[in-house]
Amino acid sequence: MPELPEVETTRRGLLPVLEGRQLRAVDNHVPALRFPLPKNFAARLQGRRIVRIGRRAKFMLLETDDDQVLIIHLGMSGHMRITTPDAPLQKHDHVVFTTDRKVSVRFNDTRRFGLMDLTTAAALDDHAMLRDLGPEPLGNQFNATALAAALAGRRSPIKAALLDQKTVAGLGNIYVCEALYWSEISPRRLAANVGAPRIESLVTAIRRVLDDAIAAGGSSLRDFRHADGELGYFQKQFAVYGRAGEACPRCAAMPAADCTIRRIVQSGRSTFYCPRHQR
Repeated sequence: MPELPEVETTRRGLLPVLEGRQLRAVDNHVPALRFPLPKNFAARLQGRRIVRIGRRAKFMLLETDDDQVLIIHLGMSGHMRITTPDAPLQKHDHVVFTTDRKVSVRFNDTRRFGLMDLTTAAALDDHAMLRDLGPEPLGNQFNATALAAALAGRRSPIKAALLDQKTVAGLGNIYVCEALYWSEISPRRLAANVGAPRIESLVTAIRRVLDDAIAAGGSSLRDFRHADGELGYFQKQFAVYGRAGEACPRCAAMPAADCTIRRIVQSGRSTFYCPRHQR
């Protein structure tokens, strides 16, 4: 599933072609994605101008000139593709936006696990998909004090706690594995047992990993593509994710029996870590 860096990369790719532009045509070729599209979906957006493209966690938020907000989640396999209006439709191009600059933006979703919904700017914070989200990991409200409060008393493993969107918004499996590695915290450690110095280190690692991933255009695993069709490259920088059986980057020059990246399963998700450096 595209995580925060992939969604942010997509958002930035859409800015030059959608922000400030009028939607001359909106066509949905299916009645539903993960959920049914809103009633009169195309008619409510057609003719409107996109005044701002924001993001909350893994959701893109397209604000229009009549105070509507189009909420988009890419799901497991969704991506936005920029092309021309006369380009042939591809299989799984489910929603097509055409602007007054004759640019076509197409939402392609093989598995159809993505979603689109419409709300108002006034009601956005109370939307069912957004109201319980924790702080943005790259925002000012995310810091060691806030994370310590969210982890206090939690008896679940730290990895599970970080994947809980109420703890911090937008983190997924890949970047939690990477952040735990760089902060030297075992994914098995109980959340309540992560002390203050390690929480400080964890906050720094989360910000660093996300910033680096965004700079690299995200991670292209399975179906993810940028809006311009390019791939992300952060997967080439993974320290542990998907590297089970390989040497830990910190001790590649001095191999040890306990310094090989391991894979375990937590709550049905693969976890990758170094048992020597993560305690």
